[in-house]
Amino acid sequence: MSIFKKEIAFTNVPSTKAKTLRINLNPDIYGTFSEIGAGQETSGHFFKSGGASGTIAKAMSAYDKDFSDAIYGIEEDGRYVTQSRLKKMLSHEMAHMDERISREKHPDRLFFSYANTVATIDFSKRYKGHGWVGIRYQLDPNQTELNEIILHLRFKQNEARLQQETLGILGVNLIYGAFYKHDKPRKLLKYLYDHIDKDTIEIDMINFSGPNFSEVDNRLMSLQLVKNDMTDAVMFGPDGNNLLPAAILYKKNLLALRGSFRPVTKVNMDMFQKSYEIFIRENSVEEENTVVIFEITLSNLRASGEIDERDFMDRAELLCSLGHTVMISKFQEYFKLVEYFSNYTKARIGLTMGVNNLVDIFDEKYYRHLSGGILEAFGKLFFKDLKVYLYPMRNDETGQIMTSNTVKVHPRMKELYKFFKYNGKVMDIIDYDPEILHVFSRDVLKQISNGEEGWETVLPEGIAEIIKKKHLFGYNPTNEIAKIE
Repeated sequence: MSIFKKEIAFTNVPSTKAKTLRINLNPDIYGTFSEIGAGQETSGHFFKSGGASGTIAKAMSAYDKDFSDAIYGIEEDGRYVTQSRLKKMLSHEMAHMDERISREKHPDRLFFSYANTVATIDFSKRYKGHGWVGIRYQLDPNQTELNEIILHLRFKQNEARLQQETLGILGVNLIYGAFYKHDKPRKLLKYLYDHIDKDTIEIDMINFSGPNFSEVDNRLMSLQLVKNDMTDAVMFGPDGNNLLPAAILYKKNLLALRGSFRPVTKVNMDMFQKSYEIFIRENSVEEENTVVIFEITLSNLRASGEIDERDFMDRAELLCSLGHTVMISKFQEYFKLVEYFSNYTKARIGLTMGVNNLVDIFDEKYYRHLSGGILEAFGKLFFKDLKVYLYPMRNDETGQIMTSNTVKVHPRMKELYKFFKYNGKVMDIIDYDPEILHVFSRDVLKQISNGEEGWETVLPEGIAEIIKKKHLFGYNPTNEIAKIE
């Protein structure tokens, strides 16, 4: 049944009031609002626009922790602004809709449960606050499996009142988008910022699930968040679901590998495995408190112009199949990546890179936009608990193995390089596999697209089979057949 039944016409870019009124005047949309931590801001918009009695079954706020626990249960970690808490709120309120509203009496109603759990800015204004927002709902009254959209936001404003107002508008945009833009999830993302300046909130995670989002790949939605300047970095796990960076990185030892992974090769895995073995032997590093991140920069995804989403998904597919956590970031310079990590952890940070990457780090041209130049960047990059694990490279012309001892940086940078090198900030990976130093992703990619032979042997076990089965990176079996013939 169409949710547009008995509706009046609205403009393509409706105001916040027009959105709430459109929902309120739809006789079928009916649900609950449960808001904790920043007032009844979203439900307030629906009440003020008129006709809310046909939309709002219940609006509540359980500010007192004891009351909240009595309603939604106690969280194991004792926290309230969490994804777990939000999901319990959505489940509890949606269950009440099914229990208390008669389907016989209201056969066409589309039930929904909207919730948020938020911490706004503190009195000292050092912690600006964050929150979880979500909706669980039907687009067909006969749906038993529900749709769900859950997102995490960070506030950037310096007044609690302004944060509350922004949250209220975001909530309206989410509910409106859930019902009227569900078939265009990318546009739904953009519409979340309707009447909201992008410098007021950051959305750093979103997940879509349910029957109407079965074709949505949450990794692509992650990419959109970065691409649309909604956040600086996003993460997703091996299962393809988006992860909250703060939850993954908080107080962890971090080992990060930046690359194109186009495709992931034995060299990438050798870099990871050998640097990881060194990393976990460091005195301050506990293996159970260590996270490995495979990071791809947005600039790398734009290497050939516009972002090729199919190409991105091919890379993600392989890294996820190997069981790795992936980060997509806007940080072209390494020091920005480290600065981002240091927002969440004071533990040890390791960067695994090749010799060519290290040479680029000591190139002044990348830091001309900084008032303090390369010294400012290095002050942020090589802080006390960071170390670079350097993978060697073979010089194609001389055959020489390039390491931290033989790498050549610009003459003006020699003394600066020596300072960091001899202060233990750069460590060579010495037990590398010399048989694969000739392997470069760009060469493998060319072989795959040209239908050449032999590229399978330089990839991790099982990766070639996935590429062939799913036709990743332009693989075409007919090219190989033609070569043979």
